[in-house]
Amino acid sequence: MPLIGSVTGQQMLNVGATWVERLIESYAVDMADEDKRTDSGISIAPLYTQDSLVGWSAQEKLGMPGTAPYTRGVYPTMYRGKLWTMRQYAGFGSAESTNQRFKFLLEAGQTGLSCAFDLPTQMGYDSDHPRAEGEVGKVGVAIDSIDDMKLLLADLPLDKVTTSMTINSTAAILLLMYELVAEEQGVSAKAITGTIQNDLLKEYIARGTYVYPPRQSMRIITDIFAYCSDNIPKWNTISISGYHIREAGSTAVQEIAFTLANAIAYVQAAIDAGLDVDDFAPRLSFFWNGHNNFFEEVAKFRASRRMWYKIMTERFGAKKESSKLLRFHTQTGGSTLTAQQPLNNVVRVSVQALAAVMGGTQSLHTNGFDEALGLPTEQAARIALRTQQIIGYESGVVDTPDPLAGSYFVESLTDEVEKLAWEYIKRIDEMGGAVEAIEAGFQMDEIDQAAYEYTKSIDDKERTIVGVNSFTVDVESDPTVFPTDPQLEIGQVARLKAFKANRNQAEVKARLDDLRECARGTANLLYPMKEALRAHASLGEVSDALREVFGTFQPGR
Repeated sequence: MPLIGSVTGQQMLNVGATWVERLIESYAVDMADEDKRTDSGISIAPLYTQDSLVGWSAQEKLGMPGTAPYTRGVYPTMYRGKLWTMRQYAGFGSAESTNQRFKFLLEAGQTGLSCAFDLPTQMGYDSDHPRAEGEVGKVGVAIDSIDDMKLLLADLPLDKVTTSMTINSTAAILLLMYELVAEEQGVSAKAITGTIQNDLLKEYIARGTYVYPPRQSMRIITDIFAYCSDNIPKWNTISISGYHIREAGSTAVQEIAFTLANAIAYVQAAIDAGLDVDDFAPRLSFFWNGHNNFFEEVAKFRASRRMWYKIMTERFGAKKESSKLLRFHTQTGGSTLTAQQPLNNVVRVSVQALAAVMGGTQSLHTNGFDEALGLPTEQAARIALRTQQIIGYESGVVDTPDPLAGSYFVESLTDEVEKLAWEYIKRIDEMGGAVEAIEAGFQMDEIDQAAYEYTKSIDDKERTIVGVNSFTVDVESDPTVFPTDPQLEIGQVARLKAFKANRNQAEVKARLDDLRECARGTANLLYPMKEALRAHASLGEVSDALREVFGTFQPGR
């Protein structure tokens, strides 16, 4: 078909319709079984034209970059003046080894720290607890005490570097340890910047590192909002996470719908606790997953900004523009990485990272190609960081905000993702909100069904996964895998024992008693919690004090 020159809108519609008719007529046999769909099941037409956007208003749907409804990005110039924050997730073994990886990444050009914690730390158990055995330092760094936090942050400029901590049930404890270490370094709490994940609702939905029942967890979260507003004003108090919802098997539509429903619950809980929406909303942030379906991912990012603007404006009556901005971090999809032909993951990560940048992310983590096999080696971490740097400095995609704006396909897909996500939010609202829906198992059932359908499509070869169900090789070379230290747990337990032996036991007990008493009332938990940590209570001891008052969450009971 020849190129179309200057034509009217109606001519364009006619041309588009004629093109589709010719295509179907010419390829009737080949197209009989063609049903292209996104990962969320959205049907993809063979061609998008002006006809795809009949009644569509650029002023209403797009606006300008940095202006409502923020579809095109939260800042006017986006990356022209400053690239996104380049983070590489790190955290393994001991505090000392993680500190060394932080320094390696900073020297390689990383612009923000991102820390993973081991399962005992995430679940509020010290390394000497029976339930911690075999898990100390395995999927992240073990942090039992303020002394561990000092080692983790040694020689790092806490007034200059921004630190993201992927932690939920014990987020308040780790944040306060960070604040105490900054104070010892002479850095004001008002100067430190970073993010705690602090998103418990998604733990009940998708991940499982919860400790307390949902309503008690919501109290801790809103206490963090209030504490940081008064004491650590530059800290992002929550990273409302769709990442783990997607890792559990959700679709892109479910990822943003369930995450925004959780965000609605957090905002409402804070308002119910007496906080003014404009006092805490500017410090809310989001955490999205990046998957392989490039255009759907771009559409997801764009739709989420537009939806959050509407939620904060119409539902909560926010007045500050900063309260209406959906600022987000993206991590490329861990569940998309394959152990087979692991170098193929370099390409997958590149596609996912490019989608995140084209979608307007504020910070980005790119996975190492070997993470389906173990923790990333230094080589894999460096390549992952170089992927971001090549996109940022060589590709040219950063030269103008939202370069895909106006695309018939992208705008149609953005609208459809948004429409389907609103339908989910409406269903959750009808149940009473995210907490009630979680208690009914709604989100979990929806994700389980989506995960089943996705896996079945791979097993049935309806979906091609290169190197897994197609384009396989008979023999693969043994990859280099990150080594684990079998002596690490022994050393961590010994250090914790020495820490507990060299402190004022009566002082620790008194401060933990204060925390229990506070938990029985309604005052902000972070103030007595900070004093307990200052007296050298351990992470597990603080968590146990709250367990005694709040109990623990038992699904299905």
